[in-house]
Amino acid sequence: MKKILIVCLAIYTKTHSFGLHDKKEQKSDPQVEWISLFDGKTFDGWHQFNKSEMSPSWYVENGEMIFDPKLTREKSLFSKRKQVHNIVTEREFKNFELSLEWKISRKGNSGIFWAVKEGDYEKPYHTGPEIQVLDNKRHRDAFVNPKFHQAGALYDLVQPTSDVCNPAGEWNHVLIYINHNTNEGIVKLNDFEIVTFPLRGPKWDSLVSNSKFGNDKKFRDFGKFKTGKIGLQDHGDKVSYRNIKIREL
Repeated sequence: MKKILIVCLAIYTKTHSFGLHDKKEQKSDPQVEWISLFDGKTFDGWHQFNKSEMSPSWYVENGEMIFDPKLTREKSLFSKRKQVHNIVTEREFKNFELSLEWKISRKGNSGIFWAVKEGDYEKPYHTGPEIQVLDNKRHRDAFVNPKFHQAGALYDLVQPTSDVCNPAGEWNHVLIYINHNTNEGIVKLNDFEIVTFPLRGPKWDSLVSNSKFGNDKKFRDFGKFKTGKIGLQDHGDKVSYRNIKIREL
């Protein structure tokens, strides 16, 4: 009887262990849950911020989503170009990993938003925090200390721990992790973890209050929404994005 119990226990333990192993492998498989946000051919699933159509400043070529300010530059030499060609996803997301590649022009500047709300807000960054896209070698923002505006930074809030950005004209891969269940935000640039931050609480409130977002009424709802749209910025410089995908947590 004792031998039978030992054999049964061994079979149960082995079977139970295999079950846990299978679940662990399935959970860690990055190919299972990724959703493409860009098919490489069209702007399906995207539109210009606060508009129903797509901005004429954006086009698709060779599997890249490209913003070129020259396509809508004002004819008057005395008028300053308004940076209003930001784009956002149709869908909203809450907890996710966002993976994409970006390539910036010389002295270029752009950004990636999340938790963006439309409607009563004039700009995506009035609600959505931004991960900076920048030419770190030439753009003046990269040399200001603290380096809150350097590539990969949580814009105006948290500086990167190191500069791992590839030069202008070369592709950079960024992974943005947002999880409200664990109150964690993480940014990896070219496989290096360079930024971590909370999403709420006293530490987050302190970051915001000590930034440009803390004392202006138009930022009254900045970073307050858990759910929102993904956005890409018009900052007046040519920029390309590709392989845009998201995995909901």
